Amino acid sequence: MHKWLRTESFAAWAFMTPGLILLAVFVFWPIIYGIPLSLTNYSVISQTEYVGLDNFRKAFADRNFLISLWNSLVYVLIVPFIQVFSILMSVLVNNTRIPGIKVFRTAYYIPVVTSMVAVALIWSWLLGNNGVVNYLLARAGILSEQIYWLSNNSTALYVMMFITMWKGLGYYMMLYLAGLQNIPADLYEAARVDGASRWRLILAITIPLLRPYILFCTLISLMSALRVFDEVYILTNGNGGPGTSTLTSSLYIFQKGMQQFEFGYASALGLIVSVILGILSIIVFRLNRKGGVNPY
Repeated sequence: MHKWLRTESFAAWAFMTPGLILLAVFVFWPIIYGIPLSLTNYSVISQTEYVGLDNFRKAFADRNFLISLWNSLVYVLIVPFIQVFSILMSVLVNNTRIPGIKVFRTAYYIPVVTSMVAVALIWSWLLGNNGVVNYLLARAGILSEQIYWLSNNSTALYVMMFITMWKGLGYYMMLYLAGLQNIPADLYEAARVDGASRWRLILAITIPLLRPYILFCTLISLMSALRVFDEVYILTNGNGGPGTSTLTSSLYIFQKGMQQFEFGYASALGLIVSVILGILSIIVFRLNRKGGVNPY
């Protein structure tokens, strides 16, 4: 028995080792190395000097960084919407009695596997000055003049948030669908016998039993929202425009590190964002521990 356990343990470590090496090289080591780096003025074009906490003081006096941080926190507002809509979508596609339900599942998941470049091109066309959205709204009498969705300070960030939500819904829907299919059907049958309505079934059975999935999906979407980069970079050509209306923390860190070569300062900004993300994650864990719905 002891020899069998050693064999199983060796096989498990053998399978995990490549992934652990990749995590150590590309995740853990950069995090560890970024801490001392944030205390210097490291740049490939100048001499490196120890500056202590100057980078952090500079960060909280940097207007553009504070704007980018605020935009990233605003971006987090899409997290509850993503969770609610993806749960409702998963409940819908879990009903195998609907004809062609597999087609719906595939259609909802297509945005997830579509490259962000293609998504950006599609939405740029749809939301352009003479795009489909403006045309349909004008025909419906909702708009009297064109709206510059992606070049308007008041709408650009919210359009980015909508695109992010649209692209990610299918991913979270599939995760929740996996959770739904693990819920015993007997629970629903017993509740129906007691006269429970459709919404009561969702609130009293579905949501409580999906809590581990809700926690996981909330954390993943929270991290994705706070670190959003691809769609903003592609749709604004990397400048976070118009002005700074769509400048997010990840984009600003990229600008400082990869374009202006201020790697020490960029590391300090990254640590600040990581601390904020850690605090938000702790809040999510605490809310999940205290939350939940009592089935009876």
